[in-house]
Amino acid sequence: MTLILLVILAALVFTYINGFHDTANSIATVVATKVLSPRQAVMLAAVTNLGGAFIGSAVATTIASGLVDPKVATSEVLICALVAAILWNLLTWWFGMPSSSSHALVGGLCGACLAAAHNNWNVLVWSVPSPKHWWLGTGLIWKVIVPMILSPVLGLVFGFLVMGTLYFLLRNWRPAKVNKTFGILQLGSSGFMGISHGMNDAQKTMGIIALVLLTGTSSGAFDQLPAWLSFLRTAPPEANQPLAIAAWIKVLCALTMCAGTALGGWRIIKTIGHKMVRLHPVHGFAAETTSATVLVTAACFGMPVSTTHVVTTSIMGVGCAKGFNYLRLDVVERILWAWIMTIPASGGVAYLLVKLAQVAGWIQ
Repeated sequence: MTLILLVILAALVFTYINGFHDTANSIATVVATKVLSPRQAVMLAAVTNLGGAFIGSAVATTIASGLVDPKVATSEVLICALVAAILWNLLTWWFGMPSSSSHALVGGLCGACLAAAHNNWNVLVWSVPSPKHWWLGTGLIWKVIVPMILSPVLGLVFGFLVMGTLYFLLRNWRPAKVNKTFGILQLGSSGFMGISHGMNDAQKTMGIIALVLLTGTSSGAFDQLPAWLSFLRTAPPEANQPLAIAAWIKVLCALTMCAGTALGGWRIIKTIGHKMVRLHPVHGFAAETTSATVLVTAACFGMPVSTTHVVTTSIMGVGCAKGFNYLRLDVVERILWAWIMTIPASGGVAYLLVKLAQVAGWIQ
């Protein structure tokens, strides 16, 4: 029981760090274009993140029951996975690199479970096709690998197309009118961005908490619980049905994400909003609208995609429409390396933590 509570605590710490680590994703452009002050943008992001966390639970279900064998994901293993993801998030935040919290969590979860299963790769759920629609399959291939490649490409392409279309439509507008109009419209697009961030990122930790509660219920750890703690029991889903996420889990994770967002993430805001390409309100509107649309679509299909990847490539697409010479390729290169390293780095750390715990006798 104590270990299960420690997992929940670690999951909430991850959510809080995710809040200030990924705050930049939803507010960097609106700050860079000077439509809102940093304080105003953070408050907008906090409120919209909170609202987005309550919309749907498909991403949480994927994390809880669609990536690894729940029998291997014991409390000790999940703690190692979360610690690895937290360490990677803090490291990249310190250096101001917009890496993916989503992929850090997925990498940590897979690395920890693989070590706990003594290198038995069958504990990882690679692919479970849907009986009706092939694109609705579950597992790492359909929910992580394909979206990991496809979502940044969509962000780049649609960011370029949206910005190119706006250039064409606004070609006869005066710059002052463009800035004034899209300064207002960007308030809506940045709010949309915050909602999409909450729909995606807050739900990932909901899935971890639901997973540990399911494991605890199945193992009999909750058999002696007093009546007032009965809400911790989580019944396994019926055949071909998703795992239900309890309302109290949604509330807890949403409020924690909101608190973390309110703290802000100025190091990463500087990288995304200022270093890659100089932005004006029309560019911010195009980037945020593109990013939020891709993220909401992915969330509806239960795909825990990287908010960071989508936002960054959307800004890159907007920058390319403005002119390739406006893009800072040296900054882009650093970000690409952070993307490449995230899953193997967090997975490797989680793997080592589990192995150390096995040597110490904490994990069998």
